[in-house]
Amino acid sequence: MNAPARPPMPAQQQPMPGYTNAMSPRPDHGETSYEGSGRLKGLKALVTGGDSGIGRAVCLAFAREGADVCIAYLEEHEDAEETRRLVEEAGRTAILSAGDISDPQFCKRLVDDAAEALGGLDILVNNAAHQASFEKPEDISDEEWAHTFAVNVHAMFYLSKAALKHMKAGGSIINTASINSDQPNPSLLAYATTKGAIHNFTAGLAQALGARNIRVNAVAPGPIWTPLIPSTMPEEAVRTFGTSVPMGRPGQPAELATAYVMLADPRSSYVSGATVAVTGGKAFL
Repeated sequence: MNAPARPPMPAQQQPMPGYTNAMSPRPDHGETSYEGSGRLKGLKALVTGGDSGIGRAVCLAFAREGADVCIAYLEEHEDAEETRRLVEEAGRTAILSAGDISDPQFCKRLVDDAAEALGGLDILVNNAAHQASFEKPEDISDEEWAHTFAVNVHAMFYLSKAALKHMKAGGSIINTASINSDQPNPSLLAYATTKGAIHNFTAGLAQALGARNIRVNAVAPGPIWTPLIPSTMPEEAVRTFGTSVPMGRPGQPAELATAYVMLADPRSSYVSGATVAVTGGKAFL
């Protein structure tokens, strides 16, 4: 892995949802550094938000560990095609599925289509998320609040519920939480609140599915350099992004991939209800 970039980051802004090629510096997804060892050989995975950022790093790592992958995304077709190229370059099957996971009907179709195309479903990674910054709570519209919950929380339930029709004992559900789960950034009030809900949802679902031997865990990233940052944060926040953690820099998507691989690995058979914090040294309580 190349030496990670340190703040100050170059001034930059993008419209939502953000695109990888417009970022400076470009995020590191493990393209030249991640080496697999067959930990997920023959498994079938669905990754939401798989086009870029953390999702791309997870898709790449899963493929190099031997998994076939369905890459779900909203509308970032160019980014999704690059993720597909990386998965196929690793010798694995990649399928793309574009759509809005705030729609429960799309969530159900997405899971069923992924399971049919891949020949089963062993791993679900609920990674896609929506966030936006606001100076004051009064600036958050009712529609924005509802949309944030629809994408970040409601979709996670719809997708997990649909996946249970296809998952056998040994299956794994991995949710992307956040350091905001317990240390909320007030400018990200709606997003942070949903991440707290995801932490709770993970713990509850793990208990509900324990008897079926389907594991449910979460990864809680700190500040990670993805298209979400320049497309949803003020320019000054982008410039100083990552300075709030002890390492003094944002993490790269590649630096999270091993956490998702560990949680997806069938050999992690007694790990359920856990949250793995990847926060650059900032305590997750």
